[in-house]
Amino acid sequence: MSMNPARRAAGAAALVLLAAGLGAPVARAHGDRVGALRIEHPYALPTPPGARTGAAYLKAIVNAGEQPDQLLSASSPVADTVEFHRSEVDAQQIARMRQLPAIDIPARGTLALRHDGRVHLMLVGLKAPLRAGERIDLTLRFARAGEVTVSAWVQLPRNAGAEHTH
Repeated sequence: MSMNPARRAAGAAALVLLAAGLGAPVARAHGDRVGALRIEHPYALPTPPGARTGAAYLKAIVNAGEQPDQLLSASSPVADTVEFHRSEVDAQQIARMRQLPAIDIPARGTLALRHDGRVHLMLVGLKAPLRAGERIDLTLRFARAGEVTVSAWVQLPRNAGAEHTH
């Protein structure tokens, strides 16, 4: 029993589309490498309509190298600028954000930039609201490893409570 040539071509086309859908975009959204660094699961939080700032995070930057590195700058087409911010609680127990000039990544170490942590990427001058399910590009520039553009999912983290308003 032989298969109809049109059916065989349609089946082959379906396999190509399936393989394309399971390939790089999913892997790219969850991790990239540049030099000795592995950038794990970049993500951003959805923003309300009219918001001019947003926040982006990295589950981790893993440095497998023998030398420390530094995240020197970042950019994104969705914002005018991207700044590095550290959240701190002052003596009066008031939370404040302080801009950082760079972020250190220790040799043979891991740095997390999580929504429930102290350091994050602030997207300043958003051009449009960030909507859950979208992906945004973030270009990260490192002192040693160079530059890489990662694709970040816009999502609510699993453990973000209703009180989370960043």
